[in-house]
This record gives sequence, structure tokens and C-alpha cells, in this order.
Amino acid sequence: MNLVELIISAIYGVVEGITEWLPISSTGHMLLLNEFLPLPVSADFWDMFLVVIQLGAILAVVVLFFYQLNPFSPSKGKAGRRRTWRMWGQIIVACLPAAIIGVPFNDWMTDHLSSPFVIAAALIVYGVLFIIIENARESKVKRILEGGGARPQHMAAPEVEDTNNLSELADSEAAVQRVQDMPWKTAFGIGCFQVLSLVPGTSRSGSTIIGGLLLNCSRSVAAEFTFYLAVPVMIGASGLKLFRFFSKGNVSTSEEAAILGVGCIVAFLVSLIAIRFLMNFVKKHDFKPFGWYRIILGIVVIAYFALTA
Repeated sequence: MNLVELIISAIYGVVEGITEWLPISSTGHMLLLNEFLPLPVSADFWDMFLVVIQLGAILAVVVLFFYQLNPFSPSKGKAGRRRTWRMWGQIIVACLPAAIIGVPFNDWMTDHLSSPFVIAAALIVYGVLFIIIENARESKVKRILEGGGARPQHMAAPEVEDTNNLSELADSEAAVQRVQDMPWKTAFGIGCFQVLSLVPGTSRSGSTIIGGLLLNCSRSVAAEFTFYLAVPVMIGASGLKLFRFFSKGNVSTSEEAAILGVGCIVAFLVSLIAIRFLMNFVKKHDFKPFGWYRIILGIVVIAYFALTA
């Protein structure tokens, strides 16, 4: 067993664990990392590894949000269990667009759009969108405050610690402040935005968070529902990739199994940190820093590959 390969796999796990949940595109970062630090594996195994490593990240969601996701929790009353089942219904509804469009077109999109320039363009476009959306939300609050009118009651909510912080005020102005209060049409709408993540570099979490913000969810709700939505989507995608990998007659060697195992374990551990970080971050901050990061990275990618072409 090659120690260097396991170290490289662990690096991929770190990148997956961070970028899967932050709205900066995990697939884009993994494909770019492969340009500089490729894993010495077959093309079929790499294609499978790129998706199945997400199972480690998914396990972190199950661990961190087990109570919220578990409809059989004995500590939940009848109403609490009913709300959990309702949430799972919304998750399934939100998964439908990706299932209908993603299954037949995912491989085509990956084969034809996995170029550095497409990834860079997606990074930049969605980075700009994050900045525009956040600025629009803050401008709306600023107009209310400067207009001299009465501040809406929910804008003075106790969770808003700094009433001069436009970012916090804008988030408190969102209509959906709890996942359990999300309308069915909002859940379906977020699922439609998830389809956009078929384009490499877009970011599954980025597209669904943008959808949540545009559909008047708070940042924490948009992020939390994104985490929940990832569970069935990634399990389904991983299962499909594994089926296609072995249906081609491929046999995973012990070295490849170790590479995948290390990547998943590291992705799980890093995801525990990344998810906690994002949920704490969005309580007081907006998504603009991630937007600027995407723009800068996209420009760097274009410049690098243009100069080395």
C-alpha cells in the first residue's frame, strides 16, 4: 500500500469536507486539485471516487442533525414527529427536479462541461450572484430604516444582537426563519435551483442556498435545508456511481478501497467542523465573502490555464 497515495487521498478528503458545505463548489475544487495533484487511479475509479467520497461528508450531516432528522425520536411529541415527517416530505419533493433531470443528463454534463474554463466561469457567475443578492437584501432594509417609517416588529427580534448590522437585520426580515415553517412551494423551488449544480463549478450548496435566499428564507434556514437535502441526493448519486462502476466489470483493488476509505473518513471529520462553522458564521454574517472568494478563484483559474495552454 502506497503511503503517498493515502496522503493524497486524505488531502482530497480535506478539500471535500470543506467545499461540500461551503458554497464554493466541491466538484470544482476537486477537479482543479486533480490538475495539480492527481490520484494515480483509473479513469473509472476516479469518476466513482469523485462522487462516493461525498458519503463521508453526508455522514457528518446525519450525526450533527440526527435529532432534527429522526422522526422516531422518543423525546419528540406527536406534533414534533409530525413536523419531522413533513420535513422529510419536503426533502423528497425538493429532490424530484434533480432526480428527473440529473439522472439522464449528469454524465453528459460532466463529460462535456468539466473544463477549467467552465468551472471558472461558474465560480465567477455565482460569486457575483451571491454579492448581488446580499446587497439587494441589505438595501431593502436600509431603505426601510432611512424612510423614517416604523421598523417591522420582526426586525427587532431578540436574536438580532446588533440593530445597526444591516446583514443581521436583512436576515431577520426573511419570511422563513425556521425550516419547519418552510412552505412546500419553497422547498420545491429550492430543489429546482439544485438542478443548476449539474454544471461543474456551480456548487450544489451554493445553488440551493441562492435559491433559499431568493425565496425569502433566512441564511440559516437556506443552509440547514441544503444540508438535509444533500442526504438523499448524495446517497442516490453515490449508489448510482457504484452501480455503474461495478456494472462495467470493474473490480476495486485493496489499494483503491483504502484510498476511498481514507478519503471518506477524512471528509467526514472535516465536514463536522465545516458544517458547524457555516451555521455559526451565517448567524451574524452574509455570504458575500464566499462570493468574493469564488470570483477571485475563478479569475486565478482562467489566468493560470490561459498562460499554461
